[in-house]
Order: sequence, then C-alpha cells, then structure tokens
Amino acid sequence: MSLQTAFALGNEKDIVDLVFRKITGIPSILEIIVPINRLGWFVVATVYLLCISGLSAEEASSRKPVFTENFENGIDRWELVDPKSWAIEDHGKGKSMSIISRESEYKPKVRSPLHIALIKDLSVDDFEIVFQVKSTKNTGNHRDCCVIFNYQDPSHFYYVHLGAKPDPASGQIFIVNDEPRRPLTTNTKLVPWTDDWHTVKVVRTVADGSIAVYFDDMERPHLETKDTNFGKGRIGIGSFDDMDAFDDLKVFDK
Repeated sequence: MSLQTAFALGNEKDIVDLVFRKITGIPSILEIIVPINRLGWFVVATVYLLCISGLSAEEASSRKPVFTENFENGIDRWELVDPKSWAIEDHGKGKSMSIISRESEYKPKVRSPLHIALIKDLSVDDFEIVFQVKSTKNTGNHRDCCVIFNYQDPSHFYYVHLGAKPDPASGQIFIVNDEPRRPLTTNTKLVPWTDDWHTVKVVRTVADGSIAVYFDDMERPHLETKDTNFGKGRIGIGSFDDMDAFDDLKVFDK
C-alpha cells in the first residue's frame, strides 16, 4: 500500500508505519521502542505527505470526500440495476457490498456491464474515487471489476473495465454512447488480481477529458486516456459479469 492510498482510506496505522519505514528504514514502528507516540508519528506522516505531494496545509485540510461508504449500514444509498445479484457479505473486512452471481436479469439496450451499482443523489463532473475491491471468484483471465462514471443514462456513460487479461473487450477504458461499448484505450498490461483486497482509484477531469485509472499502485496509472463526450454525471461500481466485494469507498469532488 502506498502512503497516498493509506491517507485516502484513512488508515492511521498504515500511514504511521509507512512514513516510519521511509524515514528510518525500519519495517515497522512497532519493532523498536521510540521516544515518540503513534500520534506524534501521524503528525510527521501528514507533514511528510504534504512535502512530497506539493499540497499546502490549507489544500490538504479542504480535501474532504463528498461521499463515503463502508456498507456497515447496508446499501440504501445505492441504486442497483439488478438487486437480486447483490448482497451485503463479510469478506474479512466487516460488511461489504458484493456481487453474488455472475448472471444478471439486467438486459441493457446496448452491450455494457451487467452488474452496476450507482450512488444515489450524487452527480459530479471532475472527481476522484478510491475504494477497496476483492475478487470473490477465481475466473482466471475473466476476473474484473468496473467503475462507471459520467453516467447520463443506461446507454450513455464511461466505464473502466479492470479485466485480468486485456484485449479489445477487456482491461480497457470504454465509452457507451448509444451503441455497444467501445474501447478508448489499447492497453496490453495485465491486471494483477489475487484473492486479496486491492485498491482502485479513478481520477477524471472533464475540461481536458483526462481519465486516469490506478490499481494498487497509486502513483503510476494503469490506464490513461482523454475523451470529452460526457461531462457531469453519476458514479458507480460493479462488474461486467464477474463476482466482487467492495468496501471503504470515497468520492472526492475535484
């Protein structure tokens, strides 16, 4: 986990240990006795991140999510295109929203993801979304998860498809524009799915059309492209036809 990811997810222990490791070269603050408590190291971590990111203290303090979700209170804040294929489950991190069936009763007008969960009452143009995802069924090269964004209606939106093995229909950034999904990228990099939890981040800027997608490595994008067809719209998560669990989600309005 990168330091930026730990901050985005609010994991204080991970933040402290990551900064302590970078400054001292010692794997964990818990491995030695130091004359400073964990809160003190958290302050050091904050200062360190501001320095390497170039953010001012004012900018960092104003960076508050417009939406957070850990699913401990259910999924009432989500619109599911096929509610029967989703459920609240526990996959080792407390409650998570999970796709429980590869099949779906949802039949989109044009070929596009079958499992979509949209955040209710949230529409943004520029944004950053970060969350944890776990592939709950090993389908090999077919493992995937999707991030839906700038969603206008069921036939007009973008989505990221983090398919394990890329091809023109997998592992790309796609546009659905009143026709079957079309790739905007020609990615050839594998997505390193395992049975563990992974971190996904998508950053969108409408003015220049930029889309950047991160998988575990929060410093180097796994996918990048530009497109200006769609602006302000809804955000969602899901899968084309695979099974995943989602947790610790945050959306920032840029």
